[in-house]
Parts: sequence; C-alpha cells; structure tokens
Amino acid sequence: MARSVTKTPATLLLVAALLLLAAAAAAANVSSYDYAGAFDKCLQFFEAQRSGKLPADHRVKWRGDSALTDGFSQGVDLVGGYYDSGDHVKFGFPMAYAVTMLSWGVLEFEKEMVAANNLQRALDTIRWGTNYFIKAHTEPNGLWVQVGDGDSDHLCWERAEGMSTPRTAFKIDTNHPGSDVAGETAAALAAAAKAFRPYDSMYADLLLLHAKQLFTFADTFRGRYDDSLQSAKKFYPSESGYQDELLWAAAWLYEATGDEEYLRYVSQNAEAFGGTGWSVLEFSWDNKYAGLQVLLSKVLFQGGGAGASAYADTLKQFQAKAEFFLCACLQKNNGHNIKLTPGGLLYVDDWNNMQYVSSSTFLLTVYADYLAVSRGALKCPDGEVKPAEIVRFAKSQVDYVLGKNPKGMSYMVGYGSYFPTHVHHRGASIPSVSAVKSIVGCMDGFDKYYNSKGADPNVLHGAIVGGPDANDGFVDDRCNYQHAEPTIAGNAPICGVFARLASEPAGASDNSPAPAYSPPHDSSPSKGSPLELVHTVSNSWTTNGVEYYRHVVTAKNTCGHPITYLKLHIKELSGPIYGVSAAKEKDAYEFPPWLTRLGAGEQLTIVYIQGGPAAKISVVNYKTA
Repeated sequence: MARSVTKTPATLLLVAALLLLAAAAAAANVSSYDYAGAFDKCLQFFEAQRSGKLPADHRVKWRGDSALTDGFSQGVDLVGGYYDSGDHVKFGFPMAYAVTMLSWGVLEFEKEMVAANNLQRALDTIRWGTNYFIKAHTEPNGLWVQVGDGDSDHLCWERAEGMSTPRTAFKIDTNHPGSDVAGETAAALAAAAKAFRPYDSMYADLLLLHAKQLFTFADTFRGRYDDSLQSAKKFYPSESGYQDELLWAAAWLYEATGDEEYLRYVSQNAEAFGGTGWSVLEFSWDNKYAGLQVLLSKVLFQGGGAGASAYADTLKQFQAKAEFFLCACLQKNNGHNIKLTPGGLLYVDDWNNMQYVSSSTFLLTVYADYLAVSRGALKCPDGEVKPAEIVRFAKSQVDYVLGKNPKGMSYMVGYGSYFPTHVHHRGASIPSVSAVKSIVGCMDGFDKYYNSKGADPNVLHGAIVGGPDANDGFVDDRCNYQHAEPTIAGNAPICGVFARLASEPAGASDNSPAPAYSPPHDSSPSKGSPLELVHTVSNSWTTNGVEYYRHVVTAKNTCGHPITYLKLHIKELSGPIYGVSAAKEKDAYEFPPWLTRLGAGEQLTIVYIQGGPAAKISVVNYKTA
C-alpha cells in the first residue's frame, strides 16, 4: 500500500513549481524545433477558420460547411473567406492583412516552402482569401467588408455549422468610404498576384485588375472605414488612420507591377502620409508603417527598376525608419526599444501580444536576408548587427512561441506535448456536429462549453494564442480571451518564418552561382501532337545540399482547333506542379479547374519544382471542338 501524504497548500505549490521547472528544463534542452511541422500546423489553422463550402481535401475533420448563404439576403454572394478568430464574424480588414502577409511570406520564402513540401498549401490558403475578396468587390467603387455583427455574435457560443446569429453584410462605397480596408485589400490582391504569377498568370492578372480598381477607389474617396461602419469600430478600429494603407497598397502595386507611377505616388505622399515621418514600435493589421518601410527598403537593396533611382533619397528615409523599428526589436536603439518579458519575448500589448511577436519576427527575418544578399549589416545606435545575429534573435522569438520559455509551454496549439487546451474558440470548445448532432444554442453553448473546465474536444492545430503577460505568466482558461484567443492576423506573418527556419541559415548559399543545367527544349511538336512544348528553367537554388529547379513548360496549341479536353503523361516528376490537375491514373494530368478549353494559338503554362533531371511530358489524349 502506498503511504498516504497530506497535500497541504504549501505541498501543492511545491509540486506545481517542480512541474513547471521540469517543463522549462525540458524545453530548454530542445536544441532544435520542428519548424517544418510548425509551418504545416500554422497553415492548418487557416483551414479551421474557413467559412463556406469546404473542399474535399480539408484536413480539419471536426469542421463542416458553414455560412452558405452569406450575403444572399442583400443580393450578393459572400460565401467563403475566413472567420477572424474565435468567433464567426468575417472582418475584411484583418482578413486582408492576413492574406497580404501570407503572400509576402511566399514571395520571400518560396524555396523554403518547396523544401518543406507545403508551397501548394500556402498558395491554397491565400487563394481561399483572394477568391472571397473578388466576390466582395462587386463594383469598382464598392467593397463588402464585413459579414456578421460582432455584438450579436459575441452573445452566442455556438458552432459555425449551426449559427443562429444575424449574417448582415456591411459595405463601403463612395458615400461611405473606407480607404484603410480598401487599401489593405488592394495590397493583399497585389501581393497575391505576384505570388501566383509564376504558377497561374491568368489568376494573377485578375487579382491585379481588382487591386488597381480598389486602390483608385481608396485614394479617390478618402475616409476611415470605422467612421462609415460603426459596427467595426469596437472590434477592428483603424486607429492609425488610412494613410498608411494608401502607401502600403501603392508599394505592393509597385512590387507586383514594376509600374513607376506607384513608386511616384509613394514618394510624393511619403511625408504627408507619415511614411517617412512615423517611427513606430509595432507592426499590425492596423498600423502598416513598419512593414511599409521594410518593403520599400527592399527596393533599395534590389536596385529598383530603371526609374527607381529618382526616388532613392525618399527610399533611404523609409529605410531609416525601418531600421529604427528593427533596432528597437533588437534592443539596440539608444533606449527607444520594444519591451521584453523576463523570458525574452517582445512585448507590445497585453491583448494578443503574440500578433506583434509574429509580425516583428517576420520583418526581422526578411530584412536579415536582404542584408545577407547585399553583404551588409544593420547599423543601430548601440552597435552593428550582422544578418546572422538578427536571424538568431528572430529564432529566439519563434522558439519562445514553440516552448522555449519560462513555462515550458508551446503557445501554438497542437505543437509539442504541452500547449493550451482551453482555447477561446467556439469550434474548438464544442464537440463537432458528427459527435453531437443536436443543435447547440446560444446560451447552451455558454453553459455547457464556454464555462466548462474540461479540455477542448477539438484540437485547433496551429493556432497561436494571444500568449503570456508581461511577466511570462499564462492562464489556460477559455474565459481569458486576451491571452487564450488566436487570430488569423496573428498567425499569418510567422507562417513563412517557420518555413525559413526549417531551411538553411540566411546567406549560406544565396550568393553562390547557379549550377549549370540544360533542360530539354522541345521547340517543335512531335508528330501527331496538338501541342508545341517549350521547356525552360526560370530559377535554381540549393537547399540543404539539394539543387532545385523551377521548370516552366509552355504548351502552345498548334493543331488549328480549340482543344476542349487534354490528358498529359508527366513522368519522373518528384516535386509540386502547377497549371494542371492530377487525373485518376498514375502520372496523368488534365486541364486545371479554371480552364475548359485552349484556343488555337493559345498556350498553357505548366510550372513544377524539383531536383535532378526534368520530367518527361507527352500528350496521350485530346479532343477538339
């Protein structure tokens, strides 16, 4: 028989302290985290936040279709998009920011995402948002920016699949302007257009069309969206104003198009709109200045286009402000630094502080890579910082998120063995429809699940909660919404950083010459083939000692008639492929869903990425009109 021990309060405190110390020690002994796994989970969180009709390959099995009639009562189809956090409102402002940052991550860390075998999922995550924005942009000077009412939604604790709250949609137009949300949506579409350009140029063109119209709308009819829509003011107010979003949108349109008019706009409005005047200590869905300043610094690092030199002085002012922010993160800004918790975490705000950690870590990482390529260093008031040192600091923030912290807790749900299990999230806290088929009403949800001390029945994999307080403390309580609620705006920036850290350090091979490579180059169609295939390599790089190539195959219809059905055999393919859809048979591919015919003289672009020799492509079947 075991000896009985009386558990006094002092004994319980000692046991708890020992458990925490053991957890912290275990975390401290982790020399390397599974960053590729964290990247995959980060994207999976977005799948859990999807609204609308879910695709067949949806991985979050406890989620189902929801909000299938959004907008219908107001004569518009607003089905789709993302729920912003633990509730079921679709707020366009943070959603657009999340898509912008996901797209920026793809642009900066495409190679690393390929190495992590998740580039396609990243693009799918972006497309789920951009498809929704296209729907919401129903006219050149109009944009639906919210579905659902925050007040009524927060009175209910129910599953998305059985919502009973009003799904009223809210719109900005010429009489009710919203330059901030229209500008951010333009930025998201422009950034996504550049991300999709190598893989789906037709879709990229469509995104750019909407981005340009939205930017013109935002700039012509100026005003804050939360002045036009009182329903948004309480939840996502535009406290920094709309000038940062106008500059941000123009900068992204320049990035996506190379059109000098957008760089001219940024330069002409840099001072008046605060771009070269604001020195900031945060980057978020509301305040874009630090991100804008880093993005425009990239133009300087890359030398810009033919006309960019005319704006070099202004761009250097943006860069100076960018480096103020970065030095403040690194604690080398002459006392004007972002606070750190005792455990070393950047600390900006008590409410969902992890969103600022996520965004700051992203800017630090991309800037370090810019410096590494240019063989430069960050010159801070308190000393020079080399790119590798910047990455090490960014990594310390990521490691804190994943468990290297005083509590030994991963603040990413589902990562590791010790993570929050009482997340402020309706879907995670209520059993799925397949488990409990009866309707969970507003008050029933609060009584049975919100106030329950039991762990979440559904693990919200990849969700990064609001995080600890200023002293590294965290209470795992569903009612603790300031610290226990995740958001898509908080997850989006750090997703790409996980992919980056899963690969080699900055600068390890960025400057090495591309290896010589001679791909097949069929410039004439084989006998009987309806297609002329031209195979080239548009880029190459080395990751973890493996040489990768981006192959671009243009398939021009030379048969003289529109092709309505096409089946290709693509053999010896070992990496991801874009521009065609896999058929049921092995090695067989067909037209992608968005293409039903290939006109005479038109061409289909196929892109794939892999190491080693090129794949072998042949036509096995086709039909003409």
